[in-house]
Amino acid sequence: MATTNDLKNGLVLKLDGDQLWSVVEFQHVKPGKGPAFVRTKLKNVLSGKTVDKTFNAGVKVETANVDRRDMQFSYKDGEYFVFMDMETYDQLHVDPKTVGDTANYLLEGFDTTVALHEGTPLYVELPAAVELTIAQTDPGVQGDRSTGGTKPAELETGFSIQVPLFITTGEKIKVDTRSGEYLGRVSG
Repeated sequence: MATTNDLKNGLVLKLDGDQLWSVVEFQHVKPGKGPAFVRTKLKNVLSGKTVDKTFNAGVKVETANVDRRDMQFSYKDGEYFVFMDMETYDQLHVDPKTVGDTANYLLEGFDTTVALHEGTPLYVELPAAVELTIAQTDPGVQGDRSTGGTKPAELETGFSIQVPLFITTGEKIKVDTRSGEYLGRVSG
């Protein structure tokens, strides 16, 4: 248990029965009149739905024990993603719904963070940016380079993103895993 004074971003709360909600943002408000309160934005850990919720200051809230473990993506077994715990070398099969959009940027051997609650995987987190190779993209047309336009490119994971016209098939690029944006070339 914690009070609303202990809220911080990333804390997972157990509300409405057994639903898990992650604190995305919070703000302590002390109006001129009336009691203080805490305004929060919460994200449902399983569904990803975001809600705004207000708590009276000092109210007790139940926190969920979330174990964040460093794991490496090993391989795909049927539709399940298999991750290996880097400390115990145990393998964990994770449902594709839990992996979600992270799968677009996931390659064998990538380091990830898997959040578990009572042994159940909640979500898989990648670093903010990953390096991937362009599997296929059409060549840019000569003379198009000055416009700053983009073209679709397929990554080695099979996911397509928009890249600048000068990028060619086989190049290694940096991709933002939160937005899917091209961040730049990887040299060397």
